[in-house]
Amino acid sequence: MEFAALVAWVLAGIAGLYLLMVWLANEGLKQQATKVTRFPAIIVLGHPLLAVVGLIVWIMYLMTTSVVYAWSAFGTLVVVALLGFVMLTRWLVGRGGRHARGAEQAFPAVAVAVHGTVAIATFILVFLTALAIRKV
Repeated sequence: MEFAALVAWVLAGIAGLYLLMVWLANEGLKQQATKVTRFPAIIVLGHPLLAVVGLIVWIMYLMTTSVVYAWSAFGTLVVVALLGFVMLTRWLVGRGGRHARGAEQAFPAVAVAVHGTVAIATFILVFLTALAIRKV
């Protein structure tokens, strides 16, 4: 189960990287100065950076099987998920409205759905793995 979580985490990262590239290609960073976007740069950039930190901690768990690393990775994932949920709700609220002008409006709905679905699977797999391990 822990390797399935790793694979899911990497797949979520690939889909998330695609979304980040779409945001950047549509001048998401430039829109920060003009307040055109609903996505503050700190959230857009913090979400993947924390996800990478969590992934590194998860890999440390896989190498050591230490319960501390497993729960630390999950705790990081909780924060990542909250940031992702903030972005999802902001994206849904602004999607297609007359004021929808930000770079995030270029996100393909399929890519958002794939990223979210795989991220939820990652969250569940990491949580179940952390619950199942014994203190080493």
